[in-house]
Amino acid sequence: MAPGRGMMQFGGDVAVDDGSVEMVTTHLNAEGRQGQLSADLDILWLLFGAYLVFFMQCGFALLEAGSVRAKNTKNILLKNILDTALGSLVWWAWGYPFAYGENGKYPNEFIGGTNFFMSNSDDVSPREDEVDFNNANKYFALWLFSWAFATTATTIVSGAVAERCQFRAYVIYTIVLTGLVYPVVVHWAWSAEGWLSPFRVDENGEPDVFLSHTVGFIDFAGSGVVHMTGGGAALMAATVLEARYGRFSAEGKPIGLPGQSVALATLGVFILWFGWYGFNPVSTAAFYNSMYVASKCAVTTTLAASAGCATVLTMHIFLEGAPDITPALNGILAGLVSITAGCSVVEPYASVVIGMIGGVVYKASSASLLKLRIDDPLDASPVHFFCGMWGVFAVGLFATPANLHNSYGVDRLKSRSEAGVLYGGDGRQLGAQTLGILAIGVWSISISLIMFLVLRYFGILRVPQDEEITGLDVSQHSGGPRFQVEDDKDGVKMVLGNNQRMTASHGSTTLSGATVSTGDVRDRGTRMGGGY
Repeated sequence: MAPGRGMMQFGGDVAVDDGSVEMVTTHLNAEGRQGQLSADLDILWLLFGAYLVFFMQCGFALLEAGSVRAKNTKNILLKNILDTALGSLVWWAWGYPFAYGENGKYPNEFIGGTNFFMSNSDDVSPREDEVDFNNANKYFALWLFSWAFATTATTIVSGAVAERCQFRAYVIYTIVLTGLVYPVVVHWAWSAEGWLSPFRVDENGEPDVFLSHTVGFIDFAGSGVVHMTGGGAALMAATVLEARYGRFSAEGKPIGLPGQSVALATLGVFILWFGWYGFNPVSTAAFYNSMYVASKCAVTTTLAASAGCATVLTMHIFLEGAPDITPALNGILAGLVSITAGCSVVEPYASVVIGMIGGVVYKASSASLLKLRIDDPLDASPVHFFCGMWGVFAVGLFATPANLHNSYGVDRLKSRSEAGVLYGGDGRQLGAQTLGILAIGVWSISISLIMFLVLRYFGILRVPQDEEITGLDVSQHSGGPRFQVEDDKDGVKMVLGNNQRMTASHGSTTLSGATVSTGDVRDRGTRMGGGY
């Protein structure tokens, strides 16, 4: 080594002669720039995912608006707005602190308890003298990404309570789920202190998984944390609210109440599918050295959605004799929910199997709810709760050692025994997944059941029957699309729009310059579905 460029070692210290100062300074500056670039890319990746997941709210809005009758359009859309706007404030105030707040020397395995109202945000802001570009610099991006997930969990219930829930009751539900039910589950499964979490560490920062000889409860993107939590609340809401007026006959047979637009519903599902590419791949939470895992997540997500759609559509053709678009749409969602937990730890072929079984789970659970006279207008609980349950369980079957290594790090995987039982696992990981299912299910269902029963007890849960028949847009939101036809001996009484009324005798009459026969009115209403 040339004299002017030498480095001399003295004990544990390094002495650098004058000729090497410039080289070392340049090297440190390069390392700093590399670290800053890595941190910035991670932040950009998280922001990109947050935008995609937030865009799913548009998908939910279109799906739900297309699936309800026209007289309830404004009501269902306002609930989607409420989930986002009110949910954001709750998540900022105490939802995120309950979910990810770390308690330092006194960790709480059940719930977080720091940084309410972002009160400590200055402590995590990057400073010029920081050299290690750690997760503190991702604070705001992580907050936004987690907020988008929280609004998704909350929105799930909107479809289950459609067309009969009082708006003020939904406000209370939004606060409780966004501010308590969901954050607690997140803390259990995804924080560094949660008792189920694979990211749990001890006071020295070393892995400290509560479930020994496992990776911990694996739910990569939220089949359990997001979808089971929201789906469990949806199941309780639909049960306590009881069925819509006219949904079941006196003998208990279901009567179709078709929504107003399959076009809106279809567009909504495609937007949800698109948003899922932020939900699953971006759950790597890092851009640098994570693109292999992210790309595999995108592939498994695509295959599971397709398999779910094909399976449900095939079953419907076999059972009903003809294809239908609504089962196909729900089959897509069933596959997406089913793969969300294991998208990073299973192989592509397994994602097809998981999506197919998810489709079967959806069809079976949907039919079972109808047998029990539980009216879930959008099948929110079959899609999210039951398929989410299957998705979490499937990880214990199909997770491979290599994928666990890539997703959760080499130090977390000690042997093949921690893999799924179909890949040499000894069943402990399957046990961890089962424990997570039980914990999330019991928590979500019990708190939601208590909340909805209390709301019903005080008479603020369900709208009166006359308001339900008229439509919630008119009865609760100062008017909106309303369509009614009543045929009696005096003729046909019609209500169109907010206040336009007309009574016609049998035969034909003129409305707004057009001649409409009473038979045509009834036939058109039956075919369109959404007006009644």
